[in-house]
Amino acid sequence: MHIAEGFLPPAHAIAWGVASAPFVVHGVRALTREVREHPESTLLLGASGAFTFVLSALKLPSVTGSCSHPTGTGLGAILFRPPIMAVLGTITLLFQALLLAHGGLTTLGANVFSMAIAGPWAGYGIYRLLRRFDVPLMVTVFFGAFVADLVTYCVTSVQLALAFPDPSSSFLGALGKFGSIFAVTQIPLAVSEGLLTVLVMRLLVQSSKGELTRLGVLLTGRQGRTGAETETETEAVAR
Repeated sequence: MHIAEGFLPPAHAIAWGVASAPFVVHGVRALTREVREHPESTLLLGASGAFTFVLSALKLPSVTGSCSHPTGTGLGAILFRPPIMAVLGTITLLFQALLLAHGGLTTLGANVFSMAIAGPWAGYGIYRLLRRFDVPLMVTVFFGAFVADLVTYCVTSVQLALAFPDPSSSFLGALGKFGSIFAVTQIPLAVSEGLLTVLVMRLLVQSSKGELTRLGVLLTGRQGRTGAETETETEAVAR
């Protein structure tokens, strides 16, 4: 979910904005460097941002009375790494707050931290970990997108529990309540987002092989295998 305008206490809203700012500033520098050194990547950057915008704008009612949506941040994190995704996610959340009334300006920092920072870093981390063990590309993409989505909601639950602790059980009680409300719908949504991200990545493998190779998503040969195994990752995906 996007935390709605004015929902967080002012001190919490400011604190999350301060916590998010260094990541976004670093991301702006990384994005500027990427565009300057590789202007051909702008089309893929735009596609990553559009993917995030469209998926995270889907507001789905939950059986628990809340609303949930995919995040779409896993794809950009895998392609361009989390710092750049912090910028793309911030732009997405800003436009959604201004144009769609999703989230808000006062809660922008909190929403950026959960969806554009914590989620992408977690998704990218599991993606890189699985790649180290030579897990097939599309499996790593699925789990990267799945984790990025789910962690976003876990962090949102923490943010809300910190702002509104339970009167009797304090932070942990509130965390359990918020987490259970979101988990009912978010786990199947995270699975769906993982599958959709795999589909998009398959299309990119066919249409943007050179760019994906430069970004390190596709390998020219099997790393960590014997020299006799030279099948490219593109060929493996296409099979």
